[in-house]
Amino acid sequence: MSYLTLKNAVPAPIKGVPTHEYKEFKAAIKELLEQECRLSSLFAVPTDSDNRIFAVMTNDKKGEIYVFATKYAKTFESLTPEIPQAHWFEREIAEIHNIKINNHPWLKPIRFMPKSGEKNFPVAGDTDYFKINGEEIHEVGVGPIHAGVIEPGHFRFQCYGEKVLHLEIELGYQHRGIERIFPKTPHNKRIKIIEAAAGDTTIGHTTAYALNIEGLAGAQISANDALVRSIALELERMANHTGDLGAMAGDVGFMPTSSYCGRIRGDILNTTGMICGNRFGRGLVKPGSSGYQIDAELKKKISDKLDLIEADVKSAIELIWQTPSVTARFDETGSVSRENAVAIGLVGVAARAAGIAVDIRMTHPFDAFKELEAVVPVGKKGDVGMRAQVRWHELQNSFKLVRDMLAKLNFEAEKSEVNDDICGKLAPDMISVALTEGWRGEISHAAITDANGNIKTYKITDPSFHNWFGLALALRDQEISDFPLCNKSFNLSYCGHDL
Repeated sequence: MSYLTLKNAVPAPIKGVPTHEYKEFKAAIKELLEQECRLSSLFAVPTDSDNRIFAVMTNDKKGEIYVFATKYAKTFESLTPEIPQAHWFEREIAEIHNIKINNHPWLKPIRFMPKSGEKNFPVAGDTDYFKINGEEIHEVGVGPIHAGVIEPGHFRFQCYGEKVLHLEIELGYQHRGIERIFPKTPHNKRIKIIEAAAGDTTIGHTTAYALNIEGLAGAQISANDALVRSIALELERMANHTGDLGAMAGDVGFMPTSSYCGRIRGDILNTTGMICGNRFGRGLVKPGSSGYQIDAELKKKISDKLDLIEADVKSAIELIWQTPSVTARFDETGSVSRENAVAIGLVGVAARAAGIAVDIRMTHPFDAFKELEAVVPVGKKGDVGMRAQVRWHELQNSFKLVRDMLAKLNFEAEKSEVNDDICGKLAPDMISVALTEGWRGEISHAAITDANGNIKTYKITDPSFHNWFGLALALRDQEISDFPLCNKSFNLSYCGHDL
């Protein structure tokens, strides 16, 4: 079966993407999945001459990305009954492009956006929901409005007593139309849109965007710039893993770790702020460079700060493993089997906790990770306890990675010589796929340029897009009171999904 083979953020002519008949297209996806590849993205590209659905498959063993396509009309036969990884993508395609996808098991909106050619937005959440009938079955609805500053999302439980038989997750309340407006946005303002795609993953998404633009513009960044961007990516991972471990402790009423981690997360965010003036890293990553440099004085300040943070975080988080009442609540709660994780295409922490050894930093290295190796912790049970342990091991490794990167900085080296107009000088009729490993997991950005070198299609796949259904599976046969803990152990993005 033919497909275009790419390396991470290395573009190729779009004419090299083969277009198969539907049966061959489906067979190619199934064949690659059997070889332990993953469906990183599936999206439709309508044009005046033809309409095609593109599949982006990731081969972690070979460090390769495969792209191929099939034509579609007003109807399309669903891949989902045989390829579960396609189910959420097909719902998205049907919603955006007004395509009838036949035999999809549950074809309904995921974002409640206007269909192609329409202007009126449907009412978010106004749709059919899965139901289980029975005298003692009851339904519990949670959200979309939640306490505090939590993003909106609706969770509908079908329960027998306290046991959850099924959870249906309805999102879309945060939809902003990022992919729709992106090609029309002036190229010098696009980085601002990417920074807001998922606010807690600013570095992960902006790095993927920068890699695509650099590849399409034929630009090379300096070793120092690559190091600064990678340092920021690890700080982002550290801050969020620390916050999540504290929040998980809070969900079982263990306040010592919860209280400490909230403060420590702030210390890590402030370290990012020391580099660029923004705690979430906005302005730090730019196509062709890093927006800021780390000099000898700042390097020492960061190193000293890391020493203090590491001591604090170790003291706070190790309390979890020393407290049986906490570990008893974590263990055997919210399990996702490896078989199910593979079937639905889980990524990141959730995948590694279930026994899938996948990390883009190692399999498709970028920036400083081309020379530095990250530790990839892998669990077995796929439960809350394993998701907590994977986070803890990754957090500890991130301290080492940041120190190694700081040591590699060369203060005598020149900055990247990149024209500020790099975003407006892209190669025409090309396709590029950039992958990064955000703190939640694989981030995929696919870019297609037109004959004039303008971006005509930009497809973003946040790790949460893959993982929300994993949360639904984790709640099956659990007590409904376990939902807050399971939810936090995934800690998925609403806006990153809704875009």
